[in-house]
Amino acid sequence: MLIHRPDGAVATPPALLAPSPTVLSGRRIGLLDNRKPNADVLLEHLAERLVERTGATVVRTETKNAAIPCDDQVLGLLAEEVDVILTGTAD
Repeated sequence: MLIHRPDGAVATPPALLAPSPTVLSGRRIGLLDNRKPNADVLLEHLAERLVERTGATVVRTETKNAAIPCDDQVLGLLAEEVDVILTGTAD
């Protein structure tokens, strides 16, 4: 008989998030739009406010399908070209 402990590992632990910059001034912002209704409006408005308040710059906008993970190529471009990525959902 095989007995499984209820407190045993059941999945791979989630990846750790990159540390957030303490200051956004001079940072490069990227937007990752998931194509849900109004997601682009939400992200653009948020980015505009951050630019006004911090002096950051929006340097790249990408889109993805909300139902599937982002392509590795798009993530690679964002990782190379931006310091902060804004993404979210909206309906």
